[in-house]
Amino acid sequence: MLKLDLNSRIDMPPLPVLKALAEQNSDGVVLFRDDGAVAVASAHMLQLLQPGDGNLLGVDKQMLELARSSGSWNGSLPVGERVVNAHLTHHAHAGRSWYLGLVHEIEGHEDYQSQLLQRHAELRQAYLRLNGTQEKLLQSEKMASIGQLAAGVAHEINNPIGYVHSNLGSLQEYLRSLFTVIEAYERALHAPDPKQMLPEIEEIRGRLDIDFITRDLPQLLAESREGIERVTRIVRDLKDFSYSGRGDSMRRVDLHAGLESTINIIWNELKYKVTLERRYAELPLIECLPSELNQVWMNLLLNAGHAIGERGSIVVSTGQDGDMVWVQFRDSGSGIAADVLKRVFDPFFTTKPVGSGTGLGLSISYSIINKHHGRIDVESTVGEGSTFRVWLPVNQPASTTGAA
Repeated sequence: MLKLDLNSRIDMPPLPVLKALAEQNSDGVVLFRDDGAVAVASAHMLQLLQPGDGNLLGVDKQMLELARSSGSWNGSLPVGERVVNAHLTHHAHAGRSWYLGLVHEIEGHEDYQSQLLQRHAELRQAYLRLNGTQEKLLQSEKMASIGQLAAGVAHEINNPIGYVHSNLGSLQEYLRSLFTVIEAYERALHAPDPKQMLPEIEEIRGRLDIDFITRDLPQLLAESREGIERVTRIVRDLKDFSYSGRGDSMRRVDLHAGLESTINIIWNELKYKVTLERRYAELPLIECLPSELNQVWMNLLLNAGHAIGERGSIVVSTGQDGDMVWVQFRDSGSGIAADVLKRVFDPFFTTKPVGSGTGLGLSISYSIINKHHGRIDVESTVGEGSTFRVWLPVNQPASTTGAA
C-alpha cells in the first residue's frame, strides 16, 4: 500500500501536468474562475459544452452561489438531449473564486428517464403509505380524545337516562292511580243509581291527588322526551365526531352547527369550572371536511379548559373578513410562556402531566387547518390567558375540492 509522506512539501505541478491528468480522466473535468475563464478543460468536457452560447453545462449563477456558500454542489443537468451528473467544488484564492467541475455522463437518456419514473413510483408509494399513516394517526388521536372523554360522555348520557327512569317510575304510579279512578267510574256507570257513587269517587280522587297528576303528567312526559332527545343528540354527535371521514369530499356546512355539536360532547369536561360565552356572527356556509374541523374545535376547547384552574371563562367567537371566516377561542387561563409558545404546534410536545395528553392535538389541528388552506394565529400572556384564532377560506381551491 502506498504510504503518503504528509510532512514533505513539493512544488505544484505545472499546468501541462494538470491538463494531461484531466485528459486521462474518463469523466469531464474543468477548472474555471468566477468570471468564466477556463484554466483546464478535458477534451470530453469540451464536447459537453453547450454549443453557440458558450454556457458551461447550463450552470447558472444560483448553482455557483450554492457551491460557494456550502463548498460544493451536486445535481443533474440537461445537456442537449443528454443528462449528466455534475459535481462543483469551490475554493477561494487570491480574492477570486475557483470552481472544479466533475461531470459524469449518464449513458442512455431513456434509461435515465426509466430510472426517474421508477423513483417517482417509489416516492408515490412512500407518499401513499405516509398519507395512510397520517390518516390512521388522525383517527387514533380522535379516538384517544373520545377515550379521555368517555367518563364525561357517560355522565352526560347517564343524567337524562336517570331522570327518564325516575319519570317512568312516577308515570307507573300515576297510571295506577288513574286506573283506580277509571274503575270507580265504571262501577258508577253500572250501578242502579250512579249519583250514589259520587262521594266515593271524590274520596278516591282526593286520596290519589288526581288534580296534581293531571297537571304534572304533561310536564313529566315533556321532560322524559327532552331527556331522550338529549341522549340521542349526544350519541349522534359522538358518532359524527368519531366518523373517520376518509374518502369524503369537501362540502358546504354551517360552522356553528359543528361548534355546538362539539361543545355538546365535551360539555361535562368544562361545565364545572368554565363559563362559556358564545359570540357568533352571521357566517356563510363554508367548504370543508366537517368531521376534521370538529376535531380542531375539540382540541382547542379542551386545551382552553385545561389552562383554567378552578374557575374561568371561555369565549367562542366567529366572524368574517372578506373571503375568509374565523373562529376564535379566548380563555382566561394561565397563559403560555413565550419559549413554549413557539413549540405548541410541534408533534408530541405537551406541557401536561404524563398520561394527560399525547402532544398531538395542536399538531394535528395545525395540519387539518393547513389542509383547508387556512391558518391558526396564537396570542398569549402568562397569567391572563390565550387566544387561538382559526382562519378558513369560504371556498377551497378547485384543485383540492375534488381530491380531498
